Amino acid sequence: MERVILHVDMDAFFAAVEVLHRPGLAGKPLIIGADPKGGKGRGVVSTCSYEAREFGIRSAMPISTAYRLCPNGTYLSVNFDIYRDASSHVMDIIRGFSIYFEQTSIDEAYLDITYLVGPDNSPAGIAVALKKNIMDVSGLSCSVGVGPTKVVAKIASDHHKPNGITVVPLDQVRSFLNPQPVGKIPGVGKKTRKILEGLGVSSIGELAEMSPAKVIAELGAHGLNLHEFAHGRDERKVCTDREIKSIGREDTFDVDTTDKEQLQTTLVHLAQRTHEQLIDEHMLFKTITLKLRFHNFATINRSFSVQSPTNSKRVFIEATLELLNRHLEPNTPIRLVGIRLSNLSPVGGIQTTLEDFNLEL
Repeated sequence: MERVILHVDMDAFFAAVEVLHRPGLAGKPLIIGADPKGGKGRGVVSTCSYEAREFGIRSAMPISTAYRLCPNGTYLSVNFDIYRDASSHVMDIIRGFSIYFEQTSIDEAYLDITYLVGPDNSPAGIAVALKKNIMDVSGLSCSVGVGPTKVVAKIASDHHKPNGITVVPLDQVRSFLNPQPVGKIPGVGKKTRKILEGLGVSSIGELAEMSPAKVIAELGAHGLNLHEFAHGRDERKVCTDREIKSIGREDTFDVDTTDKEQLQTTLVHLAQRTHEQLIDEHMLFKTITLKLRFHNFATINRSFSVQSPTNSKRVFIEATLELLNRHLEPNTPIRLVGIRLSNLSPVGGIQTTLEDFNLEL
């Protein structure tokens, strides 16, 4: 049976997350990395918005060079806390689309959707539904590639960026790959690309036409892998055995709120959804973390831990509401609430009650 692999790549992720927090930056050239300090700043560009890329700015470019290209752009330092939060939120959404899920970076993931495809579920339809769900829930766009192998899906996800979908059926793999620049193959960096170009190889199709012996002679065993990738061949499976470190949900209010009842209702809903995933994953938890983001974007995380692992919904919800009661500041507008379970372990632990909780400072 032909495999169907889906690769999700978030669009200009760090910049897009910053725009969520600062809507006034939408549509403007935004560069994440460092403060250029009048063009003399040190450091490199981590990522940038697509508007900034129109000025020739690219990742890993010296920040001083970026400033010379776009002196009127907005330059922000990297804020990994909000990127990790956004990534966790997005990955929870993606994970919900298939039992075969593999996160490969803060903004990329694979799904094996072979078992989902049928008369009523086309690969393209699944990709459209996933993209829509990510946008509706997180406000972030992504590009999706679909193919019979991981390498084809990954190359496809970059084909129509940003906010695109590219589906490559098995019988179209070679026609899709052949004209692509050889640097599109994962693992072909600057050094390898330079060697290949010295051999007259600039496209994936040209690499595919080389004899395996010649590729190995020039690039060693790594070259054989690249030659297989050039044909679209890739036996790697979507890994599902990576340790799940935490699960959770969060929600941003349309209007900042001080309504305690609204906060409680929202948290209970988030806790119920998180608990459903906990049960689906056959896991127990020890730590519950409440996240509150205030109107001024200040964010706090406060935790409770139990002495023994549990999967009790009652313990989870009651502890969540207790955390809210302890840490809610009266008359301070709340922008976002979230809940997360961590210190996870496989089912088999001892059930606990609230008396077993210890406050984590």
